[in-house]
Amino acid sequence: MYGASYDEVMEDSPVLARERERAAFDRAIDLMQRAQAADAPESLRHEATSFIQRLWSFLIDDLSNPENSLPAQLRADLISIGLWNMSRAEQIVHGDAVGFEPMIYVNTLIRDGLQ
Repeated sequence: MYGASYDEVMEDSPVLARERERAAFDRAIDLMQRAQAADAPESLRHEATSFIQRLWSFLIDDLSNPENSLPAQLRADLISIGLWNMSRAEQIVHGDAVGFEPMIYVNTLIRDGLQ
């Protein structure tokens, strides 16, 4: 999935593309769940926020591509969700927000919608 456009990945195999997307969200959710533990090291919080920012940065770049075949309104909604995730991650890094719960919830919904 990384480095290829959404359409290129979908051409290879829609099932494989969905599996890759779900795996990326699974990884992000797992990192955030572990990072929110009271005894989680700061390095794990950094890894979780960094991963979620990279994931959504990639997705936003692809969603912004005019060749992306998803409906325009869906792409706009997903971009908005991605920007919120990136902003929330930045707030966590700077100590302006505590906890990953809202991000875990939203990313779980997105992941579950990839079936």
